[in-house]
Amino acid sequence: MPMRWRTLIRVDELARRLDACVVVDCRHDLTNPAYGPAAWADAHLPGAFFLHQDHDLAGERTGTNGRHPLPEREALRRKLESIGLADGVQLVAYDENGGMYASRLWWLARWLGHSEVAVLDGGLPAWRAAGHALTSEPPVARARGALTLHAPRTAQVDAAQVLAQLGTDRPRVVDARTPERWRGEVEPLDPVAGRIPGSVNRPYTENLQPDGRFKSADELRTEFLALLDGREASALIHQCGSGVTACHNLLAMEIAGLPGAALYPGSWSEWCADPERPVAVGAA
Repeated sequence: MPMRWRTLIRVDELARRLDACVVVDCRHDLTNPAYGPAAWADAHLPGAFFLHQDHDLAGERTGTNGRHPLPEREALRRKLESIGLADGVQLVAYDENGGMYASRLWWLARWLGHSEVAVLDGGLPAWRAAGHALTSEPPVARARGALTLHAPRTAQVDAAQVLAQLGTDRPRVVDARTPERWRGEVEPLDPVAGRIPGSVNRPYTENLQPDGRFKSADELRTEFLALLDGREASALIHQCGSGVTACHNLLAMEIAGLPGAALYPGSWSEWCADPERPVAVGAA
């Protein structure tokens, strides 16, 4: 039986199985949407396809549903089939930011019910450091895959569910943004600064070692158990600016053996679009 990777895949593991995997370049710049496709065109892993965070991995924006609303499940299924993904085929996502963007595709694939999906640990920098080749050649078209939609392997909540638990000791909201954005001191992307009241801050970067690879499972488990403070993993709701980097914390919890937490896909960009929703600023 072939090995299957469901959280992380190391560079050496991917190098040995590259031809058997569907590999996706997820590089992105939130302030420059043209960056990702240009970087991919310049140099990428051999055989890697490119999917854009704003279009391929997000749905239509209405102005009130956040900057990266979830795509339609059927549309995403067809998109992944078009690059050759099929039932039982290993999907690998990478970026150059420690999995900041690749983890979104990891979560989305699991949302479709596909289990064989992993993030390249260390991403493009680790691939380069190991001396493996890059190319500017477009990938050879694969035969269209046959991908079956299954029940999601993920949990999610909407704004109403988050609002309903404010002021209770039920789910704990975890914000993956930088501390200064969580405190409301700066807001480079959304029209309102601040945070969801009662949320706690765990920047996604805390999941990483200095070299951009994830911390060990044991280390992540210790840190997230402290964050849980006696709660079950399913009690956590993860959010960020637009539902992208929150997936990094969800991946870290899965690595730590603490599955079951939920994503609030709309995150801060959706939350702050409604002036009736409460906002907190300053230190906790």
